[in-house]
Amino acid sequence: MSDREGHSGGPPPPDDDLSLPKATVAKMISELLPSDVVCAKETRDLVIECCVEFIHLISSEANEICEQESKKTIAPEHIISALDRLGFEAFVSEVEDVLKDHKQQQKDREKKVSKFEQSGMTEEELLAKQEELFAASRAKFQSASAQQ
Repeated sequence: MSDREGHSGGPPPPDDDLSLPKATVAKMISELLPSDVVCAKETRDLVIECCVEFIHLISSEANEICEQESKKTIAPEHIISALDRLGFEAFVSEVEDVLKDHKQQQKDREKKVSKFEQSGMTEEELLAKQEELFAASRAKFQSASAQQ
């Protein structure tokens, strides 16, 4: 992520303003815990603080790696190198798998957009064509049902 991404061009927000969505973290915690175990609010807040600190640690290290390579944008490879340097080698394989999945999802989205663009038709024309095909299919189905 470049220095300009994530905020509106001014100085970065103070650390006190950084957090994670409490509802999202609570949902993740509840999905991981057995149904008969609850998580105290203070515990959830501590988990959030730990996650934010972990993100700071990894991003700071990745930024150093990025600067050493004379790059201006932190790339996924910088994050993976940061995990290695900081002793989190156990996470690297899973992070690489997530990155691979993310890249595949991006390709799939691009294919969907490109099919729409390649059609040369407006959205209204495509919807009209879809309705026409549905009507033809209905008629064919009704015709087949009447013959039985």
